[in-house]
Amino acid sequence: MRCRILGAPEQDGAGRLGCEMGPSALRTAGLVSALTELGHQVEDLGTVQPAAAQPIIHRNAALKKLPEIVAWTAAIAEAAYHASKDAMPIFLGGDHAISAGTLSGVARRAAETGRPLFVLWLDAHPDFHTLDSTTSGNLHGVPLAYASGLPGFDGFFPNLPVRVEPKRICTLGLRSVDAAERQALNEAGVTVHDMRAIDEHGIAPLLRAFLARVAEENGLLHVSLDVDFLDPSIAPAVGTTVPGGATLREAHLVMEMLSDSGLVTSLDLVELNPFLDERGRTATLMVDLTASLMGRRIMDRPTRSF
Repeated sequence: MRCRILGAPEQDGAGRLGCEMGPSALRTAGLVSALTELGHQVEDLGTVQPAAAQPIIHRNAALKKLPEIVAWTAAIAEAAYHASKDAMPIFLGGDHAISAGTLSGVARRAAETGRPLFVLWLDAHPDFHTLDSTTSGNLHGVPLAYASGLPGFDGFFPNLPVRVEPKRICTLGLRSVDAAERQALNEAGVTVHDMRAIDEHGIAPLLRAFLARVAEENGLLHVSLDVDFLDPSIAPAVGTTVPGGATLREAHLVMEMLSDSGLVTSLDLVELNPFLDERGRTATLMVDLTASLMGRRIMDRPTRSF
């Protein structure tokens, strides 16, 4: 497979500094060599550069770095659109605000192919706030709402060429959801599997059902992997630690099932803050998980048919 690596060292959406070092840490941890050893053709496109931020005034005084995030979103969306032509792009964050741009870009590409875009959101948080509903003002909490076409972004964020249909979104591993997000998720029809659902049913049946839907509609699948999907005991390098996340085996199982499905067409790796890491263990784990998604196996197994 042809893969394109694109760095987006944006940290303005998070509550603390350090995510801008994420792309470098993932490269240093051996992402490119892991992919090439699996037989993939890898092209590193370097780093997205946003235009200068323009003044923006919004009635929600809590919003932080809105002009900067808008500039990043426009630049990343354009870069993601071009990177997704005849290749699988892997976007290296940066905080989760980059996904406002990556989803916009790959949704535009999917629409041109005539195939629906599905999204698997692996995160402790749904990031489903609007500009009006967020109380923290940290804009890494809005990208999925923006990409879904929720109201309140027009006139502030870049115009959305194609929205992601909320019923084609699956959030997996949630364990920190604000009341406004909970209501918005329910009203939009997003599939929500929190950690309780994983505890009760196991992660494999929940993911298998979603992948079956993607296959049935001949969809393209964007996977957005936030470090805080993982339990902080195995992945400490994140500024928004929430206990009770996915275990090492659960995370690898998700990636192995995604690999078996053959459905993944783009990937985000976000919220890695190397300043908070322990001798690179989280960066190395993110590379290992990416390798599992891209075909690394202990034993060969027949590909599952959906």
